[in-house]
Amino acid sequence: MVSVSGFRGRVGDPLTPELVCLLATAFGAFVKRSRDPSNDLPVDILLGRDTRTSGPVLSRAVSAGLVSVGCNVVNLGIVSTPTLMLAVENSDALGGIAVTASHNPAEWNALKLAAPEGTFLDAETMSKFLEFALSEDPPRTPSDELGGVTTDDGASARHLEAVLELPQLNLPALRARAFKVALDCVRGAGATIMPQLLEALGCEVVGINMEMDGLFPRDPEPTAENLTELADFVRREGADIGLAVDPDVDRLSLVNENGAPIGEDLTLALASAVVLRRTPGIVVTNLSTSAIVEDVARAHAGELVRSPVGEINVARRMQLEGAVVGGEGNGGVILPNLHHTRDAPVAAALVLQHLVDEETSLSAAVDKWPAYTIVKKKISFPREALSEGYAELERQLESDGVDSADGARFCWEARRTWLHVRPSGTEPVVRLIAEAPERSEAEELIERSEEILAMVVQ
Repeated sequence: MVSVSGFRGRVGDPLTPELVCLLATAFGAFVKRSRDPSNDLPVDILLGRDTRTSGPVLSRAVSAGLVSVGCNVVNLGIVSTPTLMLAVENSDALGGIAVTASHNPAEWNALKLAAPEGTFLDAETMSKFLEFALSEDPPRTPSDELGGVTTDDGASARHLEAVLELPQLNLPALRARAFKVALDCVRGAGATIMPQLLEALGCEVVGINMEMDGLFPRDPEPTAENLTELADFVRREGADIGLAVDPDVDRLSLVNENGAPIGEDLTLALASAVVLRRTPGIVVTNLSTSAIVEDVARAHAGELVRSPVGEINVARRMQLEGAVVGGEGNGGVILPNLHHTRDAPVAAALVLQHLVDEETSLSAAVDKWPAYTIVKKKISFPREALSEGYAELERQLESDGVDSADGARFCWEARRTWLHVRPSGTEPVVRLIAEAPERSEAEELIERSEEILAMVVQ
């Protein structure tokens, strides 16, 4: 799978160390060629990974490829993806590579490529890189000019310090509240920063799946249905809140004090309320995110702007709009005060701050807002037939409007209902996502849409 977020695949077939080395070689040569000719600084590339068992061998392959074209590798070790991105932004590095497949199962891995500004490559830059990688044979560097490899063990600590300095946080009030937090790091990279952050915020932390061995005990995507163990743990421990992150720690999901998972969309909504309370402005999210974020924006005299799905697409739109906060409905929060990257530590701090602001529990904070249900389904559908499928959906569903910026998003404003149909950028499937005030409405919309698409390919 190739997308603006990088290259993903099942380890061994097709994602081999040889392929990874070639991709890293091409990336190193590409950034060297792209840099300002007047820049004579060493070509540094930062490297980090999550805990997957394939991470060590693939990271070595990345290092070998980069060194072979004269790049210096600064190895951060096991870190969260937002930690790597922040480190790239705050350095003179010409880019970064995260070896992580994020929420994908353990048999997957990936290379996520970072630009010097500490964001993923945007569509234009990724297109140029792909053209370069497919058409060029990067010249290898002579033996006396090979790059070197150094380590940097302080990136997580610097990330933690930056989060604690955010102007949206009232540290004395947070510490006085002394939350008891149940934390699930799914044996990923979360243990490098999440417990340390929560303890710095005055929380009592109890954890499960804190081992950093990559042996994920469940589907690592932090969706509500995957958090039954954390839900039981919250009830057993009497925690005020449960927090779950994905393996590379850019997404955060919530479980309330009663042990009920509340879905990923509420993460962005509650975090946005904290920011907008202090700085009203524009919120940017993608076309698949719940209407609850729009409700929160309106309640705080803000405005919601939607972008295509994908972190870099949201980030670029945030930069264009001068947004004060943004992110995606998968639990990813982007706070420009720190960087234009989805950041679960930031999300966790903002959610806890929201509970302090509201002087309430998580369940009461959620109950303040209208209730919606999102239903998601993945289907096999030929991508070459998608245009015809979108047209047939538009003809038969008779919506109030269609947004074609990313697949097709149909909306029914009076019913507060919408449907988004798009090809996945991380899996070989087409996603159907519907939201409505009642689950039955969303399920019926998904079922009807699937029937229409099935007729297209009969």
